[in-house]
Amino acid sequence: MAQKTDKNLQKQVIYSVYVRNHTEEGTFAAIEPDLDRIRDLGVDIIWFMPIHPIGVEGKKGSLGCPYANKDYRTTNPEYGTMEEFKHLVEAIHAKGMKCIIDVVYNHTSPDSTLLKEHPEFFYRREDGSVGNKIGDWADVIDLDYSNKQLWEYQIASLVQWAQIVDGFRCDVASFVPLEFWKSAREAVSKVNPNCIWLAETVHPGFGIVARKSGFYSALDYEMYEAFDMEYEYDVREVFERYIKGEIQLSHYLDMLNFQEGMYPVNYNKMRYLENHDTARICSYIKDENILLNYTAFLYFLKGTTLIYAGQEFENTHTPSLFEKDMVDFHTGKDISSYLRTLADIKKQKLDSDDSFQAVADDENDIACLVRENACRKKVGIFSMRGKQAEVKVPISDGEYINQIDGQPVQVKDGKLLCTGKPVVLTQEESQ
Repeated sequence: MAQKTDKNLQKQVIYSVYVRNHTEEGTFAAIEPDLDRIRDLGVDIIWFMPIHPIGVEGKKGSLGCPYANKDYRTTNPEYGTMEEFKHLVEAIHAKGMKCIIDVVYNHTSPDSTLLKEHPEFFYRREDGSVGNKIGDWADVIDLDYSNKQLWEYQIASLVQWAQIVDGFRCDVASFVPLEFWKSAREAVSKVNPNCIWLAETVHPGFGIVARKSGFYSALDYEMYEAFDMEYEYDVREVFERYIKGEIQLSHYLDMLNFQEGMYPVNYNKMRYLENHDTARICSYIKDENILLNYTAFLYFLKGTTLIYAGQEFENTHTPSLFEKDMVDFHTGKDISSYLRTLADIKKQKLDSDDSFQAVADDENDIACLVRENACRKKVGIFSMRGKQAEVKVPISDGEYINQIDGQPVQVKDGKLLCTGKPVVLTQEESQ
């Protein structure tokens, strides 16, 4: 595990913002009035999807993709100036939150500043032309990290930004050499020793295809040498098969238990129901009670929790990366107060040094999650299809308070009645 990783990250919440689609104006300045609302969700960290200029050559859609980066060291003029971005970061800090930005280090746009200044930094096909290793990423060209001068340029860029922001979400980090990330972390620590490092690791199938094709793709457990957190794409494919009804709940929970045995004891996976690369969770789940179970389940998992902007308003539409396609903040639905309750439970009742175990009742689609350390045990019961049933729980008989709704819950003969609503119970060591 990366040295000096802050264990408190386990208890924190990230909120993801795409500047273009967050407000009508689509600017840094327009986000500032929304900071109080975001903070009141229990958010600790705001993650901005790429804020850099977007390439025009080969662009997708009418406005282009923010992950087709044209210049690593400036801001997108459509969003605002560097000074306006710094002002936004200062406002975030004044609200008691931190700010991380996306860095896209595997590739650039075909008209990037870097290609013009350093064509030797780029991957070349057999015919000598620039290109990318992933065919459907037609709007980008890949960098070549065998060139150590590229390392120097990229690390210098990170050092520049680390004096402004609190950390980085690193796009397709698995495709960039781990040794680069370790060197970058060491250099950045000299100007920002508390920098947060989040890796977008890749789906297992994606990594297998890359390695089969002769390209580098680091393994998830290796990435913890450089990063504090990483994506949970290692289990995402199984999760999506479950919510589509293709497999039993136990298959998915077995993968969560596998994570607990596979990774370092203080591993941190960023947990999410949705992000900008996935379908909205409400496109799968139409029943709000079931949604509340999934959401409480999410917050109970070990790791940092992600909210993708609009999730709090039960958005069903995933905004386009390539067009002006605003988040819908006026759906008539709002689970903001519920998210705040779950965030408070996460911060106050769950512990950074917890162990984790998951048990499934496949007949009723009910998950029993257990977290515990030397001081207390926490049990979460989540009805993933909204069913009622008696559930075995590894907690002493007696009356408890459901931390989610404040209602009493009886445990008798090692069982409780799950009414279809989520339950979180805590038992102190002395009980």
